[in-house]
Amino acid sequence: MRGVFVLYHYLDCHFQYRLQQSVFGNLACASDESWLSMRMARGRFVKSPVAFVCCVVSVCCLLVVVITVLKLPEASVTNRMMPSFRPRETRTILGDAKIGIFGEMIIKMLPEDLAFTVFIPSERAFERDLRFNASGSLKADKFNNTYAILTHIFGFSVVSRTISSDSVPFGEEISYDSLSGYSLYISKDSDGMLIVNGVRSEHVDLWKGKIVVHIMDGVIMDAEFEESVQTDDNEED
Repeated sequence: MRGVFVLYHYLDCHFQYRLQQSVFGNLACASDESWLSMRMARGRFVKSPVAFVCCVVSVCCLLVVVITVLKLPEASVTNRMMPSFRPRETRTILGDAKIGIFGEMIIKMLPEDLAFTVFIPSERAFERDLRFNASGSLKADKFNNTYAILTHIFGFSVVSRTISSDSVPFGEEISYDSLSGYSLYISKDSDGMLIVNGVRSEHVDLWKGKIVVHIMDGVIMDAEFEESVQTDDNEED
């Protein structure tokens, strides 16, 4: 009986040992197969250039999108809803108002590509205050005298800067020196007309190139020159 018991115990131990070897062997085999499949898959991924390039491109695109979103400025809702309007400057080209031949002679003394302002007497003012007329003042025997007077008027009425009616505040008086050094005191009335040394304008803001022209209802000149002109007229009479 003891021999049978020993044989039974031996066979039982041997069976359990073989069973453990079989179970752990299958687990080890399965683990080896899983590890081998992962290595093979990784090898196929690395060896496939198309898959590798697609992965790199996808990652780069994702990074670009993220960086762009982070750098976007915050747009104001008000700025998006309210369009910006820039004021459009409207200019009246010289020629829309009649300045007469004497006014044209004064303007031709200036270069059009430089900024000047001219307060030109109207054709009626030339005739009324200086007794100028196209038929008599431009004759050969009077042309030199007429041109000399226009040269003096030019010095009194030209300022070497742009002075538009919009640049003169209403209710205030500004002053500039003319080319001859004569002081011009400029203001604006309720109708938007300029008043220069007591002489009111008939037309304002006429442009010829960079020159702004204001047509005045009178001649701008100092008292001394005015007296000399009147004396010449009295002698002719």
